[in-house]
Amino acid sequence: MTSEIRVTLTQFLIESRRQHPHATGEFNSLLLNIALVCKRIARKVAAGALHGAPGEARKTLGAASGDMFIEGNNWGGNLAGMASEEMAAPYQIPRCHPRGRYLLVFDALDGASNIDVNLSVGSIFSVLRAPDAASSDSTSIVTEQDFLQPGAQQVAAGYAIYGPATMLVLSVGAGVHGFTLCPQMGEFMLTHPGLSIPPDTCEFAINASNSRFWEEPVKRYVNECMAGKSGRRGMDFNMRWIASMVAEAHRILMRGGVFLYPRDTRDAAMPGRVRLLYEANPIAFLVEQAGGRASTGRQPVMTVRPESLGQRVGLVFGSRHEVERIERYHHTSADDLPNPLFRERSLFRTAV
Repeated sequence: MTSEIRVTLTQFLIESRRQHPHATGEFNSLLLNIALVCKRIARKVAAGALHGAPGEARKTLGAASGDMFIEGNNWGGNLAGMASEEMAAPYQIPRCHPRGRYLLVFDALDGASNIDVNLSVGSIFSVLRAPDAASSDSTSIVTEQDFLQPGAQQVAAGYAIYGPATMLVLSVGAGVHGFTLCPQMGEFMLTHPGLSIPPDTCEFAINASNSRFWEEPVKRYVNECMAGKSGRRGMDFNMRWIASMVAEAHRILMRGGVFLYPRDTRDAAMPGRVRLLYEANPIAFLVEQAGGRASTGRQPVMTVRPESLGQRVGLVFGSRHEVERIERYHHTSADDLPNPLFRERSLFRTAV
């Protein structure tokens, strides 16, 4: 019996490029550089507490991962600049290196608190087109404004998940594909082509400890799920929570589900807790390329026009029909919501 021949990430990108005869190869080179950085981070993560005491390992890995993203991508001539929440301002490509046509936005180590207990963490990235002036003039600098593009303008997004196996999940705007790192070859191999999120699910993920701060539409949705077969939905749901955006997104891309990190009432001035550029937009791009839906609860995530690099939003993503239901609840007037005096009993009912 012959072994299955798998396609490498490099072969996949070359084949994809052939569909665009005028492509220069700069885009592929950037994605391969990102993949190489993810391999390096995977090796660091695999060493775990060997980097030091648990708390120290988290800090060391977080800082090292950010440095690796910068060092691995500042020299290739593919980028005009980079941005990350860990940076006070956009990163400028050193003048000794050529400029490119793209901008890279990244969260180098998502879910870092999971390192202490040896659970999955990951890296998230998003690629945008740079303004012409920023990419053509080696003396110009990229500004915060250059990065403030709606998620719909992303040209690629992806994440690496460092779990039992290291995987790179990527979309260049033509579906979502998963690549598993082969330890023997040191190559990402295509193992999950054409990922697709089923439109229906009976699994949701939310941090229930924040229930006292949820807005009424979220309380309504979760209460209905918790009521199970005897409730309004007539079906039993399972609840999950990993505290890692990458791990949550990966589970949903693999088998469906819905994730909620909604806007809440803790701070009226803050419209959400998830970073728009570094987390919400790239995850939304992947989810929608896989047939799912990503929303703030009030509008599609990728239609939000960023106002600052650190902007945060509420985030709901996953199986399309569940996300649409949550959106409908947000657009239902308070008068149409169930009367609190007669709502179904729930673990998450606000005390009165």
